Amino acid sequence: MPNAPKTPARQMRIGEEWLAFDAAAKSQKTDRASAVRGFIAWYLRRPGAKLPERPPAGPWSKPPTEEL
Repeated sequence: MPNAPKTPARQMRIGEEWLAFDAAAKSQKTDRASAVRGFIAWYLRRPGAKLPERPPAGPWSKPPTEEL
């Protein structure tokens, strides 16, 4: 079966931060899913798991503008 992932997709509500997170992940030469999985493994104290490194400050560091 083409494009059959090994794990089922999960849903989360993130909001406007999701696009900034994508840019920050790409600056680290990774993707959002890998960063989230790394954080989850660290959070669950899986053997050998390390907290993913944060990217340096960039345009994604600014809070989203609030709509009036």
